[in-house]
Amino acid sequence: MVAKKPRRTAQRILEVTLDLFNRFGEPNVSTTLISAELNISPGNLYYHYPAKDELINALFDAYERESAPLLAAADNVRNVEDAWLFLHMLIEQIWKHRFLYRDLNDLLSKNRRLEVQFQGLLARKGQAMRALIAGLQLGGAMPRLDAREVQPLAESMVVLLSYWLSYEYVRDPRHALEPDRAGTALMRGAFHGLSLLLPYLEPASREHLLALAEKYR
Repeated sequence: MVAKKPRRTAQRILEVTLDLFNRFGEPNVSTTLISAELNISPGNLYYHYPAKDELINALFDAYERESAPLLAAADNVRNVEDAWLFLHMLIEQIWKHRFLYRDLNDLLSKNRRLEVQFQGLLARKGQAMRALIAGLQLGGAMPRLDAREVQPLAESMVVLLSYWLSYEYVRDPRHALEPDRAGTALMRGAFHGLSLLLPYLEPASREHLLALAEKYR
């Protein structure tokens, strides 16, 4: 059997850092803690990432790369089932990189590069939501939407999804974001993101979405 090649140190650092940031929050994780968790010297960590901001930027770059093909898939949405799957996958990505959203205001106030990149990501998410709405209209699921309502509706969906995990945390700080509860929280987020479309859906699509609500609200 051929032995697996060891992961490159730089990648291991990012994986462990993401886990620590997600568990404890970025402000509460020092580079000393990261190097101790990895069992490497601080000098080895600094060789790959000379500053904590470089770790944050590298993790955000990875998040952007993962998001790109999913956001592009919004063009293929044609019905409520497609939209449900898309939003659920989108919020799963947010969960995977939840430290960014958990500590967003603090991160942006200290990191100009991240501030600019995050604005770009939000713009692309807004574009994806507009594409999702257009696809539902094209598929006949949303025949009643006025063109003037598309932009505010898409933006509302982005806002809800961006802050959903914070809302779940406030509801139940001790348990809501524990791994064994996360799946339900993500399902609720996907449903509530789609629930903004309820007033505009044709009856069969509306009933289908409400049936999901019985399971995940």
